[in-house]
Amino acid sequence: MTDNEQPRILDLDRDRLAALRGRALTRAVAAAEGRTMVAEVFAERAALSPHPDGRGVHNAELVAAFGADVVVLNLIERAWDGERLRLPGLGEFTSFTELARVIGRPVGVNLEPGDVPEIRRAKPEHAKRLVDMGAALLCITANPGTGGSYEAMARVTAELRAGLDPDTALWSGKMHHAGHPERVTAARLTALVDAGADGVVMPLPGTLPGVTRELAAEAVAAVQDAGAIVMGAIGTSQEGSHADVVPQLALNAKEAGFDAHHFGDSYIPGVCDPEVMYAYSVAIRGRRHTWNRMALGGRQGRLTSVRGGGTAPAGGQSS
Repeated sequence: MTDNEQPRILDLDRDRLAALRGRALTRAVAAAEGRTMVAEVFAERAALSPHPDGRGVHNAELVAAFGADVVVLNLIERAWDGERLRLPGLGEFTSFTELARVIGRPVGVNLEPGDVPEIRRAKPEHAKRLVDMGAALLCITANPGTGGSYEAMARVTAELRAGLDPDTALWSGKMHHAGHPERVTAARLTALVDAGADGVVMPLPGTLPGVTRELAAEAVAAVQDAGAIVMGAIGTSQEGSHADVVPQLALNAKEAGFDAHHFGDSYIPGVCDPEVMYAYSVAIRGRRHTWNRMALGGRQGRLTSVRGGGTAPAGGQSS
């Protein structure tokens, strides 16, 4: 790769991946030609830990170990007070930059326009604080029952784009109806791009009734022609399905042209089934890229160094 060539996210080593954020992240996803894995997790969960004091493996580390390129924190108010992140299994952080370095992945955050806790609302003041702390991207979406609409998402996307650094990555859209049923259409999705989104989120065909392969292909093409990438979401608890559903979902998504593939957080508390995500990753990019990403994981800093603010020791690296 030459110095002027756009890097693909699947080629980046641990350090370069962890440092990726903003529109550079969006461009790296686009360059990977449909081979980016994104995992959403509950911010405050370490689902595998039996310890009440939170010792163990945080959900973000678990999905990273199974091949996620990007981690997105959901329900951020449960772990962030506006100043500090407190993550079971990982410790306390004063920046998302620090967290990304420890887990080896860029870290994004969900914000919402609907009826949600104040700190999770998609407001410029919250968004700016998250970006200033190093959040790699902001995902403007809606959790179940919150009443988020495409119109509201377009409105808050425009507000955030106007109030933030122009290099901020804003990926907007719904993964399901979110308590506000409405048709998924190319026009509604391209309206998000017009509002300032450089990434658009939509349900994968096979996850939401009415979202067919034909609709997905039409919508993906329209959004990409408008200048944004598209992330196909599995946000309907099918992230906890049996692995035999994977070939249909994955290859239909690849055929439709999705740039990134999202796994939701509804299997064991706050995370997908990592084996299903692994099988999906192998289906869309093969064992070579999947195993490479898995091998470039692992916690780089220990709890003592994270809490104490010291420099985490360098782990094994590969480029």
